[in-house]
Amino acid sequence: MNHTALQILLAGSVVLPLVGALAALLPAPPGLKGKNPDQAVLRHGVTVTGVVLAATIALAVGFDHGHPARMQATTDLSWIPALGIRIHLGVDGISLPLLVLTALLTFLCALYSYFNMPTGPSPKAFVALILVLESGTLATFAVLDLMLFFLAFEMVLIPMYFLIARWGGARRQAAAWKFILYTLLGSVVMLLGLLLIGLKSGTFDMVALATDNGPKAQLSHTVQVIAVLAVGIGLAVKSPMWPLHSWLPDAHTAAPTAGSVLLAGVLLKMGTYGFVRIALPITPDGMHTFAPYLAALAAVGIVYGSLACLALVRTGAKGDLKRLIAYSSVGHMGFVLLGIASMTPTGVNGALFANVAHGLITGLLFFLVGGLKDRLGSTDLDTLAGTTGAALYGRAPRFGGLLAFGAVASLGLPGLAGFWGEMLAMFGAFHPAAGLSRPAFLTFMALAGLGTLLTAAYLLLVVRRICMGGTLKAPASPTEAGGPATAPALPDLARYEYAAWSPLAVLTVLAGLWPAALLGLTNPAVQQLLGGGK
Repeated sequence: MNHTALQILLAGSVVLPLVGALAALLPAPPGLKGKNPDQAVLRHGVTVTGVVLAATIALAVGFDHGHPARMQATTDLSWIPALGIRIHLGVDGISLPLLVLTALLTFLCALYSYFNMPTGPSPKAFVALILVLESGTLATFAVLDLMLFFLAFEMVLIPMYFLIARWGGARRQAAAWKFILYTLLGSVVMLLGLLLIGLKSGTFDMVALATDNGPKAQLSHTVQVIAVLAVGIGLAVKSPMWPLHSWLPDAHTAAPTAGSVLLAGVLLKMGTYGFVRIALPITPDGMHTFAPYLAALAAVGIVYGSLACLALVRTGAKGDLKRLIAYSSVGHMGFVLLGIASMTPTGVNGALFANVAHGLITGLLFFLVGGLKDRLGSTDLDTLAGTTGAALYGRAPRFGGLLAFGAVASLGLPGLAGFWGEMLAMFGAFHPAAGLSRPAFLTFMALAGLGTLLTAAYLLLVVRRICMGGTLKAPASPTEAGGPATAPALPDLARYEYAAWSPLAVLTVLAGLWPAALLGLTNPAVQQLLGGGK
């Protein structure tokens, strides 16, 4: 595919959702009809996100897979000449998988919401917000200018705030405010770091800054350290890194199903992507200084997230399944940060793989939890397990099987997508970059390994309680020990649920069995990125 066609596909993928969002707010979305205006606008959302997904797939097909380290589909136009800010877009092997993942998850959320619209205000605003969120996320992964990156990074905050505050569940207002305050405060600090880089180097161009013989040479060690500290705080909040994670469980618990899927599946990836795209190549000296601290916090986050989940399963205190999966994200994203902190090709490739795997698996789990809430009216673990100990396998066997699949994929079972990213991240920690303390990183690797054991423990307990009807104490009566025979059947997977969820399960298996498909894209780009663009 020629360069102009790729340019149009990339730029169109970013701009089309914004146009679609404006069209969704019109009295009737043009060209679409339904039984009522609400159905018409939901159909409009499915159509627009479907076109964007098709465009990103076409971009992936037309991408020159023989040169994934080279920026392709580039657009470079002057925007604010006085400040040297340009509309600079491009895609390489690092950003391409995240673009496709974002388009896929957004389309599946739109499809799911068409059949199962969350309770709240008019669907017009819901569809418009989903589309603005998609545009901002795609732009974050496509822009190559530091100021545009910041604008795209911030663009997603307002739509996610309203999705939580207007269509969320209990305590949604408090969760939405906590989300916006944490992320905005982190972004203010990040902006200062980005401005420092741009002003000291004389450019905001991320491609030029990533080369050793380019403007990066103007950045002294002190400037790089300050820049990494400032930029890293903003990225760490969004990642989320322990101890800056506390907004995440509340936001996930309160958000509607589509909001939870997009928050976990794509928004968390924006922070870790920023570390790979900005911190590693542009400020390598500063990153080298902070790498041990980043790795230490990542390792603590892995163990902390697993212990928090284990406590939720065993004690039942605030035992909400959505909250548990949110805490599990703290642990899983800890592996991503550990791989980045190793500053090795193996570790960074593992981080990028884990990013995509987490988006697929956790997106599927949040869809499943939303389906359980629709069926049982709650995501409380005790309610889901049932006071009669009823097993989901007996009441809705296909649903129970898919939930168990998501759980074993999340714990990193070999042969599924979750395995490769975590393993490569730990391999990166086993042999960190030159100049980093190997004994310290071996300790972090050991903590990460402990985290994998704890992850398996709490996820298997979840499967036991919900799918098999197992309890953590002996039942007091035969009623409590009952099973499928004493519990009413639940609706099993509906056709629209098959359509919205099966692609994630299939891709989880394919990525686990054929990791070279993804690593073949990321590895050449990572090698060049860590080599200073040589």
